[in-house]
Amino acid sequence: MQKVQKLILLIILATAFTSCFKDDERVTPFDRGDRITDTIPMSHITAGGSVQAYLNQVYYSLNDSAIASINEKKSFDLAFDAAENGSRIWLNTSKFMLVGKSDKTDLEAVSSAAGLDMIYDPSSGNADSTAIGNWFEAQEADTVYSKLVYVIDRGYDIAGNLLGKRKIRFDSLVANTYYFSYSDLNNTNRVQASVTKQAGFNKVYFSFEDGGHQLQPEPQKDAYDLLFTQYTTLLFTDVGDPYPYLVTGVLLNPYETTVAFDSTMTFDEIDMAAAMNLSYTGQVDRIGYTWKDLKGDVESGVVNYVVKPKFNFIIQNNKGWYFKLRFVGYYNHGVKGFPVIEFQRL
Repeated sequence: MQKVQKLILLIILATAFTSCFKDDERVTPFDRGDRITDTIPMSHITAGGSVQAYLNQVYYSLNDSAIASINEKKSFDLAFDAAENGSRIWLNTSKFMLVGKSDKTDLEAVSSAAGLDMIYDPSSGNADSTAIGNWFEAQEADTVYSKLVYVIDRGYDIAGNLLGKRKIRFDSLVANTYYFSYSDLNNTNRVQASVTKQAGFNKVYFSFEDGGHQLQPEPQKDAYDLLFTQYTTLLFTDVGDPYPYLVTGVLLNPYETTVAFDSTMTFDEIDMAAAMNLSYTGQVDRIGYTWKDLKGDVESGVVNYVVKPKFNFIIQNNKGWYFKLRFVGYYNHGVKGFPVIEFQRL
């Protein structure tokens, strides 16, 4: 009898405690969505049918499956670090720009690039390897500006014409504003200019055109993942000699965006578990340009770009999402410069 009473008591207590807890809430699985295919308009076809090859830089958001912004690659010359404590200055390498540092501080004392080591920004995005380099240094409580004069080769326009040279001196960075002076090599068209940082952006930009002006072609740093653009990188001849070259490819958003590469799995095989076993890097040119091959006779001009759909890129963006992505095309009605991407959220 006592055993029965104890059993009844245990059942009552178990029921009472169970009623104190809410039922487990069902978690709705996240809809990863279907794979998405999109075409990136790096080149431009006019209404009349003429082609402007590689005219554009295209910022793309995988989150939104859409272009975040688009601008002509020639729209700017210099990019300035917009981070709170940033001070780096970059060239627009999509125009094959170069810069050389003189040992002069008087802007008028420099009249050519003769004798200067003309170099370019590495495509890796390493902030410690910019061509302009450290143009000031902190010494205890003081900031000492070198105020050395640089000669900038502005590279080429879309038609392959030289844009000429400017000489420039970076004077100071005060209260989030960069101050600098520049002119033509013959000391004409001298300009005192400035660029002010904007919160929420990786960089702020400056163009020498139209008397010089600040502009903002890049969207806010959390609004895109990939930049489709031409850029300068280092290639090697068949005998191992290095030379800079203008390539067409994809750069990562440097803000909290990483990528992994795999060519052993099929696109369909890649899932979140597989993605977690890969090695990721924030090197901005890791996607780069090698997802396509150039086939044909370069000397005759009869060539064709062939993409490599077995090259898979897994991207973790600044919002923490993972995407798998590959390239499946490069032409729009026979016109090059229209990369076709296929991607899917993991």
